[in-house]
Amino acid sequence: MNFDLPPDVTRFLESLDSFINAEILPLQHADDNDRFFDHRREFARTDWGNGGLPKPEWEDLLTKARTLADKAGFYRFALPSIYGGQSHPQTNLCMAAIRYYLASHPTYGGGLGLANDLQNEHSVVGNFPDILMIHHFGSEEQRRLIPLRLEGKFRATFGLTEPGHGSDATFMETVARRVPGGFEISGSKKWQTGAHACTHFIIFARTSGKEGSGRGITAFLVPRETQGVRVVSYEWTMNMPTDHATVVLDGAFVAEEAVLGAVDEGLAIAQTFVHENRLRQAASSCGAARFCLDRSVERAKSRRIWGGKSLSENQAIQFPVVELATQVEMLRLLILKTGVDMDRVAGEAEREGKRPWVEIERQLSHQVAMCNFWANRLVCQAADRAIQIHGGDGYSRHYPFEHIYRHFRRYRITEGSEEIQVRKIAGFLFGFRESDRQQKL
Repeated sequence: MNFDLPPDVTRFLESLDSFINAEILPLQHADDNDRFFDHRREFARTDWGNGGLPKPEWEDLLTKARTLADKAGFYRFALPSIYGGQSHPQTNLCMAAIRYYLASHPTYGGGLGLANDLQNEHSVVGNFPDILMIHHFGSEEQRRLIPLRLEGKFRATFGLTEPGHGSDATFMETVARRVPGGFEISGSKKWQTGAHACTHFIIFARTSGKEGSGRGITAFLVPRETQGVRVVSYEWTMNMPTDHATVVLDGAFVAEEAVLGAVDEGLAIAQTFVHENRLRQAASSCGAARFCLDRSVERAKSRRIWGGKSLSENQAIQFPVVELATQVEMLRLLILKTGVDMDRVAGEAEREGKRPWVEIERQLSHQVAMCNFWANRLVCQAADRAIQIHGGDGYSRHYPFEHIYRHFRRYRITEGSEEIQVRKIAGFLFGFRESDRQQKL
């Protein structure tokens, strides 16, 4: 049994680090770009007079970083080779290792840097759930949008959550009624990330069946300019800027060609990438927790108190850090093991002509949930401990910990709340079978 990363993954991380130091960090420090990352970050990123949306110059900087990463061959790493990706047989392991590495790095870690600014889900190694959904379920015409997505000319939000429904998605109130030539969609969606710059909304609506049924939900690719579609607000959050919109659809007509996948089978599309996302999120959270603890140890060792005594000599400082560091290391190993298991299950499924994400859900959903819910909780604890050890400095915006806490706190809600994930684990441990509706969340 070997717990080392495969040599090709280690080489990739080394080349990625060299690229970041050679091209991304100089861009981050050029002109006054540091304003987006130092104590001015929230102010510099946010257009407070325009609904709290991201400032164009902030998003332009992220685009420049992605362009450099794409040119260097890193950005599309996790995509199928048909779209310029590397189609690595251990993609889940690789992406977990990459996200942990970037978030824990002593120079640009914590999820706060131009290489990997997780507030915007931005990274020089990209994550593309929308591309994979269209790749697996889209028509030939819809798949032509994928190259445009990589060029930044096509952008889609993900419209599952509603003002009154989140984890209970099968009770959604948005409905699509079949009419001559297509469908009319009525309802509302909340937390439509990226709505200010999108060209389309991926909207999930009930087309048949009863409340609570996983069947009868359809996904639609709705152009932004469709008549009857309105962005009514952008929700301000703990971390600003916001690009999280509430969208209302009032009898919005879409043609039959707008259906993504099969009618009544849209919930399967929503589940296509959920476990991959949850594992990558867990790896980022675990890495950011490591970053917070490493910085805390440095601070405790260098801070002199009471006439020259090191702060680190106090057990009240040592013991909480020891507990958190132990959890980080155990969790890191579970995350990497889960990545290996996911790659194995996916490979077996493909050889047997099955859908990999279905088999991952069936065999490993509890394990992915363990990684995700605990990592997202752990990073909040680690950031809070870092704030405490740094004292007043930790509470200030001159240090990254308050920003880390505010960002990663949202992960305990998004990608499936921790309560939903704990229930999945409980179902596995205690052997009870959830209802069809609950299984699909």
